[in-house]
Amino acid sequence: MWLNYALIGLSLALVGVAGLQFMYLFYLGRVDDQRKRHIHDLELQCKRLAARLTEAEDRIAEQDELLAKFIQQSDSDEVWADIIEEK
Repeated sequence: MWLNYALIGLSLALVGVAGLQFMYLFYLGRVDDQRKRHIHDLELQCKRLAARLTEAEDRIAEQDELLAKFIQQSDSDEVWADIIEEK
């Protein structure tokens, strides 16, 4: 008789462990989805920042060209007029 109670207790404990494992499995699935979403957001932000960096590098190159033109010419009044007209 006591063996029946022990088997019932053991089976309930095993059901509890199986339920705990299922809950942990669902938790890991949710964490995985959140990480995937976070990585996707980081990739989008990286693309935006790369585009801004390219734009900034282009602006710097343009400013360097204008500065080089300014240095090459001797008359500064004409240089500023040319620079303003080019913009």
